[in-house]
Amino acid sequence: MVLSSEITPSSPPLSSPPQSAEKPPEKIEEASEKREPNPVAESEISTQEESAKDENVKPTPNPTIESILKHESPTQEDVSIWGIPLLKDERSDMILLKFLRAREFKVKEAFAMLKKNTIFWRKEFGIDALVDDDLGEHLEKVVFMHGFDRDGHLVCYNVYGEFQNKELYQKTFSDEEKRMKFLRWRIQFLERSIRKLDFTPGGVNTIFQVNDLKNSPGPGKWELRQATKQALQLLQDNYPEFVAKQVFINVPWWYLAFYMMISPFLTQRTKNKFVFASSAKSAKTLFKYISPKQVPM
Repeated sequence: MVLSSEITPSSPPLSSPPQSAEKPPEKIEEASEKREPNPVAESEISTQEESAKDENVKPTPNPTIESILKHESPTQEDVSIWGIPLLKDERSDMILLKFLRAREFKVKEAFAMLKKNTIFWRKEFGIDALVDDDLGEHLEKVVFMHGFDRDGHLVCYNVYGEFQNKELYQKTFSDEEKRMKFLRWRIQFLERSIRKLDFTPGGVNTIFQVNDLKNSPGPGKWELRQATKQALQLLQDNYPEFVAKQVFINVPWWYLAFYMMISPFLTQRTKNKFVFASSAKSAKTLFKYISPKQVPM
């Protein structure tokens, strides 16, 4: 139910792969020892040509956006994500950076994630049409956007205690069809929220998550866990690097116990985004990141 591909320590919340420094290709390093430094593009081309002559093979250029997307649409300009064309738009640089971070700056893996996972899935799932669908408003108190944090991030609230309402729980999770509708609603909410972000250079393009666990259904709710598992997989594959911080308030003991069990399996990058607060410290913790005037009452 969270907005990001961040793997969080329980079924409701969601994570992102760790970031690592990009290693320059070995061929470029070798070339730099033999001649004076040149602009990156010229250096890469010259190195490939020299290597091709030595090995008598045709040089293989580095992957480009054009080559990655050329089979996705008859007119490449039509390929877009979150309303942003992936070609001829400076905002696409920030989108591509998210995929690179999600794959530890391994270029081929990042473009494979973008092309084979995200672009293909968005067509199959009908994302462009889904954004404008009317899926009802019965979950508007469960997940909603409200205000900004102190750093200018949009804030998304996930209020799991609302599912203590048995009628709402049954209406949302009682069978596969309802769980699929919930999944579509959650993806729609995420898509609409992402379109409010600023993808220009220097803009704020991540979201601050507040997860209120007061009266949250326990781990025994199979239907909720199943729906969250489905959402988690989609977010991992198609929505990388969209969470700035995950703050959990009114945290019960069983949630912390579960987190301690899985903590060794989480990356430090992921754990650095988590903040936990008991009921007694929830307000103080929340106001550290969000002005009281910005918190819904």
